[in-house]
Amino acid sequence: MSRSTLAALTAATAGLSLALSGAITARAATPTAATTGPATPVVTRAELDPALVAGRGADLGFVEQEAEKAATDGTVIGPGRDAYTLAAEASGRSAVQLTPGQYVEFTLPRDANAITVRYSLPDAPAGGGLTAPLDVSVDGHHRATMALTSQYAWLYNEYPFTNDPNADLLHPDWWITECSCVPDQTTPAPVVAKPFRPNHFYDEQRLLLGRTYRAGETVRLAVPRSADAVTTTVDLMDSQLVAAPKIDLLAANVLAFGADPTGRRDSADAVDAAIAFARRTHLKVYIPPGTYQVNRHILVDDVTIEGAGSWYTVIKGHQVTLATPSPDGSVHTGVGFYGKDASAGGSHNVHLSGFAVEGDVRERIDTDQVNAIGGAFSDSSIDGLYLHHTKVGIWLDGPMHNLSITNNQIADQIADGVNFHSGVTDSVVRNNFVRNTGDDGIALWSETAEDADDTIDHNTVQTPVLANGLAVYGGTDNTLSDNLVADPIREGSAIQVGSRFGAQAFTGHLWITDNTTVRAGTYELNWNIGLGAIWFYALERNIDADVEVVGDNFLDNTYNAIMLVADWPVKDLYSITDVHFRDIKVDGTGTDVVSARAAGNATFRHVVARNVGAVGVNNCGSFHFTPAGSEFSLTDLGGNTGGGTTGPWFAPWELPNTITCADRPTVVAPPAPSPW
Repeated sequence: MSRSTLAALTAATAGLSLALSGAITARAATPTAATTGPATPVVTRAELDPALVAGRGADLGFVEQEAEKAATDGTVIGPGRDAYTLAAEASGRSAVQLTPGQYVEFTLPRDANAITVRYSLPDAPAGGGLTAPLDVSVDGHHRATMALTSQYAWLYNEYPFTNDPNADLLHPDWWITECSCVPDQTTPAPVVAKPFRPNHFYDEQRLLLGRTYRAGETVRLAVPRSADAVTTTVDLMDSQLVAAPKIDLLAANVLAFGADPTGRRDSADAVDAAIAFARRTHLKVYIPPGTYQVNRHILVDDVTIEGAGSWYTVIKGHQVTLATPSPDGSVHTGVGFYGKDASAGGSHNVHLSGFAVEGDVRERIDTDQVNAIGGAFSDSSIDGLYLHHTKVGIWLDGPMHNLSITNNQIADQIADGVNFHSGVTDSVVRNNFVRNTGDDGIALWSETAEDADDTIDHNTVQTPVLANGLAVYGGTDNTLSDNLVADPIREGSAIQVGSRFGAQAFTGHLWITDNTTVRAGTYELNWNIGLGAIWFYALERNIDADVEVVGDNFLDNTYNAIMLVADWPVKDLYSITDVHFRDIKVDGTGTDVVSARAAGNATFRHVVARNVGAVGVNNCGSFHFTPAGSEFSLTDLGGNTGGGTTGPWFAPWELPNTITCADRPTVVAPPAPSPW
């Protein structure tokens, strides 16, 4: 059974039993007519003033501009955080909606020769998506027309989702929030509106502009008056100055082995031949500019493969239905670079860089091996790739060690961005940008063996539609540092520390240091409660390793900043202990700074909070409400200051374990973050 299936079943059980808290409320999402704005460019990072996140997150050379802050004659939607809405899935929870004939115009803040447009088109009435044009002009001169598509967007229903907007419930025997019932056990059967739970609305597309344009010139994105799409929603535009293509003459060039750079013929065999030759002659493999059709896995071991740059070298494939399922359960294959399986010793000394992988995955089938990068890699590196439209960008099954994943962009995945699964050790994920995943952005999952001594550092994760930005499921001596996580949409947090999915215990230390989260603390659909920006979840074991949360900033939290939960059926079996918070800044909570729904303890030193929407500490413990107080105790080590309308967030009367349990605290939308 997949871990997401387990999550859904667990949540269903909890939904029947747990004392629920707080239906979601958020800032209004009423569309408003936009007016043409000033020409001065507004540059953001995760829709924040870059000064608020200086030194944190990834830097890959592009600048982000939100459509709602640009000049437009379209309509601003949002801000809003209600699930299953276009506004909620947009960066910053707001976007611009255009009808035929309308535009949004960005002023370049730096010289640029390339743009990335994040957008949403409506689905076709029966599903499957549609295509529509978007004209791109610079300073009034028409340059190109982008062919946008919604074929890789629009999922519906319950996990593992469907592309059919008219489908009945996939799991009528699961509890759902919409009726607070199990539909097939309810008389009369509830009527569920269709499409049911639409999500995963956005996609992105890249465009080389053909020449370099100077800072101050304007890029206009306009919907032709003849466009068939009723609306085109533009979320943001990234712009950058892409370097010239890399040329490597001292390499095994795939063209010499019959590869087709036009993409008309399949080049998989030619790439295999180049790899075999390179291994015999101790050369690199070079893939020059072009689009190369590859519809299966390329097996890599003891080889270096370089492209001309991810904007120039594109490895693109169709998803292929297998005649019979493979032994691992796959019913499809598709483009991907795979190391040998760990059971066969894995691959070693593999170095992949400078190309894009464009997949063709439109549905979630967890048994399918249709990831851009898969298998096991030791003493290897993955650098400077663009991974798009696959199931998972990088899914690695250990044991394996000493892998470096750096400077990659991973976008529009059906499931995770990066997942270290079982026994990945001494490895690093650094300076990667991950946007619009259908599951965890970056995860360490110690299912059958501990992930150990891994570092997740200086990455940006934006708008994971389901699950978490960063997730750690068991393991020992791992570090999350200097990351930026923005806008998790539903049923997850910016950062989760979870004893779940069959993970090994947490042992040793876990360091969570100097990260920034924004607009997190989302809504857990099945429990019908708000989560924390950082969420500790004891479902299958105690969480009792030494966890140090130091120097983190939790900004504009929809609900709580910090949440510690043991699932209702096991609340008297498992606890969360030895968690230490120090030098934390909390700017804005819809509800509480700390919500405790477990037995255990935590310490706090120099945790400063402002714009707190409810009581600072919501302490339910294990819900026994004993005369001795809550089963969760909080220790004040000094320097904990600030608060909100209810007074100091860490008031002495709340400590160490005063019961302050409010199942449904009123949500007060906080103001936008500002310099401290």
